[in-house]
Amino acid sequence: MSTNDTIKYIESQPDYEGKQDFTITVYAEDRVGLLNRISIIFSKRKINIDSLNTSPSEIAGIHRFTILINESYEVVRKLARQIEKQVEVLKVYFNTDSEIIWQELALYKVSTEEITEKVTVERLLRQYGATAVVIRKDYTVFSVTGHKEETDALVKALEPYELIEFVRSARVAIIKDSAGFHEKLKEFEAEEPGEERVENEFLDKGEKIFTM
Repeated sequence: MSTNDTIKYIESQPDYEGKQDFTITVYAEDRVGLLNRISIIFSKRKINIDSLNTSPSEIAGIHRFTILINESYEVVRKLARQIEKQVEVLKVYFNTDSEIIWQELALYKVSTEEITEKVTVERLLRQYGATAVVIRKDYTVFSVTGHKEETDALVKALEPYELIEFVRSARVAIIKDSAGFHEKLKEFEAEEPGEERVENEFLDKGEKIFTM
């Protein structure tokens, strides 16, 4: 398939001139070694991956890679072309934050004593929509789902109150204008249909053909 047909093209605008966050979405067959080869494409160009998530997609047997980088439009466009050259890769998209719906999950371990004794901490957690995951005598773990700016803000807010541990997941994203990969697969099948089954015309004439 042609990368010109499969990679989403965004016409250059002033917003695309400098570096900004781009989310690269890769649909691919689940094969050992593919993630390593994709990572090498970035490392060879000395491009840092800010976030990387792999998960099943809406289609059985097809995995979805969600990669976050901060680069210029032209660099991201070339990267997408290189990734799509991998045999197992079916489709590559790249989008700005305004073109996707995205979230990250963060976990916070806080002293239970601090929460129970200080109303400020409890108020902060409610303000950020934190949900208790584990409550123990010595600590409590909360989870927050949101954007990086929101989860970072809660880290700073909790620092004076014995924040014991913090971890954030990779980005997960849905493309706003996507009709789903099912539709793209239909297009591929229409453009490159599989070979039709050919019946063997001699199948029922074995004795006549192979008799000496």
